[in-house]
Amino acid sequence: MQTLDFRRDILPLKDKLFRLALRITYDRAEAEDIVQETMIRVWSRRDEWSSFSSVEAYCLTVARNLAIDRSERMDARTVELTAEAEQTPDTSSPHELLVSKERMLLLHRLIAGLPEKQRTVLQLRDVEGKSYREIAEILGITEEQVKVTLFRARQKVKQQFIDRENYGL
Repeated sequence: MQTLDFRRDILPLKDKLFRLALRITYDRAEAEDIVQETMIRVWSRRDEWSSFSSVEAYCLTVARNLAIDRSERMDARTVELTAEAEQTPDTSSPHELLVSKERMLLLHRLIAGLPEKQRTVLQLRDVEGKSYREIAEILGITEEQVKVTLFRARQKVKQQFIDRENYGL
């Protein structure tokens, strides 16, 4: 087995860790602190890296746990995601731009309203592109639970989006 190098194998994970922490805490400063704390914890356990089946999964698990702890400590205050975090499609009219922006904001609010487990699974699968196995390892659940949780999260967001689009609720 190849030996792990902090700069080559772990430091490149900082962006994924940041996105995961931001999705849980909704606070950029907190997310940055969580990434830094995660890196410190991973570094302090460098003697154990060879025993980990996946250092990336370990890093994501540490970041997730830290984010949940901090979020609970701060009474889970939420802040809307910034406009810089979203990508608006290239539309032709100002009206279409406004509608698109409002839909994106609605989608962010709906995802933010999901239970923490569903929000995390949705983030890891649809944004980070993790496999079911990797998500199961990170969250400490079975692959079937990941699939069910992801299905329920998507269905809930979809149904709420349709309800609001059709009825303005």
